[in-house]
Amino acid sequence: MRTRLFSVFTFIVFLISAASSVCAPGAALAQVFETKAKQAYLIDAETGTVLFAKDETAPLPPASLAKLMTMEVVFDTIVKNELTLDTEFPVSEHAWRTGGAPSGTSTMFAALNSRVRVTDLIQGVTVQLANDACIILGEGMAGSEEAFARRMTARAKELGLTGSAFYNATGLPQPQNTTTMRDLALLARHIQTSYPEFFRYYSQAEFEWNKILQRNRNPLISANIGVDGFATGFAEGFGFSMVATMQKNGRRVFLALGGLATDKERVEETRRVLDWSMTAFEKKRLFEAGDAVGDASVYGGSASHVTLVTREPVDVLLPVNNMERLSAKVIYRWPLTVPLEAGREAGTLKIWNGERLLREVPVETAAAVGEGSLTRRAADALQELLFFWL
Repeated sequence: MRTRLFSVFTFIVFLISAASSVCAPGAALAQVFETKAKQAYLIDAETGTVLFAKDETAPLPPASLAKLMTMEVVFDTIVKNELTLDTEFPVSEHAWRTGGAPSGTSTMFAALNSRVRVTDLIQGVTVQLANDACIILGEGMAGSEEAFARRMTARAKELGLTGSAFYNATGLPQPQNTTTMRDLALLARHIQTSYPEFFRYYSQAEFEWNKILQRNRNPLISANIGVDGFATGFAEGFGFSMVATMQKNGRRVFLALGGLATDKERVEETRRVLDWSMTAFEKKRLFEAGDAVGDASVYGGSASHVTLVTREPVDVLLPVNNMERLSAKVIYRWPLTVPLEAGREAGTLKIWNGERLLREVPVETAAAVGEGSLTRRAADALQELLFFWL
């Protein structure tokens, strides 16, 4: 049976029409926020609402921000009990020359032919963005840096980071290394939520190892403004970039931005965008858990339709004095087939504020639908045949 993925149910979210976010005619237009960054993506942690987006899917070199993906692979491997913090990996000549003391790049100064514990290598990367630590981890875990980079790319695809590909573990210049601001912000959110026991390293003010003291290379960590991770990057021709997360007044946001002219501008602009994110929005609940958001057609079932509901409450962050109208659309693969159990994930609820996509929320079936009568199945088969012929 052929199927199509498309929207069959579109509606305006009227339930917020009485909320303060809908302004009366003639109200002053909300100021349009802008940033000096050429690319940016800002999301709310709790709701996943996209608060700001600017050329967020444009491909660009990740530079040192590739180390976020390096660490995700390491953290995932440890969580799966395939690696321990006390495991020691050797320092090869490639790691030493490419990312160590002779390289002139960010390094933890691991000595050639020495062995370093994974726990120290993790701190070297998260605090110092050490290139030698990345290569040592890659070679130790996958046999070579190239093989580890393939693991990074494969893992990125598993996480839905479709705009990212990695050809080394460090982000050092390599023409095929690519990512997007959207991928980096989503990756940062994934690391913070999935690996809290390792995320804490990103807020570590300094790291002393082998009698060498190194301070966190993220300048906003020491600013005491609520930023507790992640990393900075620079790529020739693409400018300065940063991925950061801030927790303040009970809220957390994730920001990735790039294309800035100087390190000073990067710090100032990151701080300005984060501050704006904490004051310019208010949370609105659109649906409670179990609220019906639409109906889906069922093929060959005892019922022709099944109600689709949200599993959890659906909240969004909206600009204060928002003038845009919220709309939503349920998208699923038509038609659903029986037997159909209750609670089966069946599609996605997409919510827009004006033309800006805010959230994508899974929806599920509210009830079970069994196999229909022979007459019902025949009628559905005829309907589908006619639909695809038209």
